[in-house]
Amino acid sequence: MRDELVYSDKVMDHFYHPRNVGEIPDANGVGEVGSPVCGDVMKLYLKVKDGVITDARFQTFGCGAAIASSSVLTEMVKGKSIPEALKITNRQVVKTLGGLPAAKVHCSLLAEDALRAAIEDYRRKKAASE
Repeated sequence: MRDELVYSDKVMDHFYHPRNVGEIPDANGVGEVGSPVCGDVMKLYLKVKDGVITDARFQTFGCGAAIASSSVLTEMVKGKSIPEALKITNRQVVKTLGGLPAAKVHCSLLAEDALRAAIEDYRRKKAASE
């Protein structure tokens, strides 16, 4: 018997109506990560002003859970300071989405990894300009 993938209404909403899709041309931080498990690729763009994330956008090539995880993450980070954003975990992404099937939890890890990569890029660029 095959396990069914059941998605919450919130996952389906973020999949069918993703928020904050696209690039930020003058992004301060960009993180791109991929998952060898399923081939998903997530690129996260951050605009940071005075240590606060003022905008976040994403481009994701992947399944519905990856798109939903990216979408909800952009909503979660806006208005947060860098230290606050670094506290966001994949578990919080899953909880905010109302859960993910076990086979799709890796998509929330991808979102967390993209966030950390974008913040690291921001910090690297900021240090280089000082």
